[in-house]
Amino acid sequence: MNDIIEARGLVKKYGDVVALDGLDLSVPEGTVLGLLGPNGAGKTTAVNILTTLLVPDSGSARVAGADVIESPGEVRKRIGLSGQYAAVDEHLTGFENLDMIGRLYHLGRKRSKSRARELLERFDLAGAADRPAKTYSGGMRRRLDLAGALVAEVPSLFLDGPTTGLDPRSRTELWGTIRDLVSRGTTLLLTTQYMEEADQLADDIVVIDHGREIAHGTADGLKAMVGGERIEVSLQSEASMDDAQRVLARFAVGELHIEGRTVTAPVSGGAQTLTEVLRFLDSEGVKLADVGLRRPTLDDVFLSLTGRVAESENDDPPGNDPSKTTQEAL
Repeated sequence: MNDIIEARGLVKKYGDVVALDGLDLSVPEGTVLGLLGPNGAGKTTAVNILTTLLVPDSGSARVAGADVIESPGEVRKRIGLSGQYAAVDEHLTGFENLDMIGRLYHLGRKRSKSRARELLERFDLAGAADRPAKTYSGGMRRRLDLAGALVAEVPSLFLDGPTTGLDPRSRTELWGTIRDLVSRGTTLLLTTQYMEEADQLADDIVVIDHGREIAHGTADGLKAMVGGERIEVSLQSEASMDDAQRVLARFAVGELHIEGRTVTAPVSGGAQTLTEVLRFLDSEGVKLADVGLRRPTLDDVFLSLTGRVAESENDDPPGNDPSKTTQEAL
């Protein structure tokens, strides 16, 4: 299977800040690569290089057979990009937005109009086609933005945080739309902070931190690295903390994580192990406010791999505005 998206040794620095530090990526045709990492890990910088919005300091990359440095114009003809923020003109209607993108891609007047109508129908926006985009909900704007990335019928698509800020229902609807695109043969690179999103959509996952790959595998494989399941115990009183830690340490297959009155332990054995833990906690007189058995989250993965959880700052170094660069890509 041919790699539609490939990168070797990508390096990008902003002064003393190293955004990418020798990153390698490969995405076979018709598959989805999830690029995971906390904010600030370098995900958007990688996407901006692969979509020709940034030039790497060193390294190489090819998309759909075209070199991103030597032939950026050819790359732009073969990609679609949907950034962290919907790049739509709020004063234009949904139809006018897509028609404009078609004209920018030099599809011609007739084809631009027909493609706009086709995509509005496909993304369940036909009923709002003639309304200004400023009247759209957040989920509708994201669908319109994704439709815009597909106007040129390109073989490769880059989605940078496609569901950021969406409510759960809109996120689920957009996941369905993305699955449909992939089923039609689109090759996709997806950046996200949500482990659930990668679990739902990605065939393969690369986890990065400080611009470097720190883990690579399937969603299940990454979860197995930090323990397949976790018992989370919330205590009524901190006075029981020592007893709770002692009990959970007997069953843990990794280090305990303590936050306030909550203790989390990676375990194996599922519900049977949970039953045993509860029995021992009761025998020690530990009073619980809450208890649960859950699968790892992105924070669990990062806590295990890097010793920290996902951060809250922007993914880009200062001065690199992803909303601006996304619009420039059109």
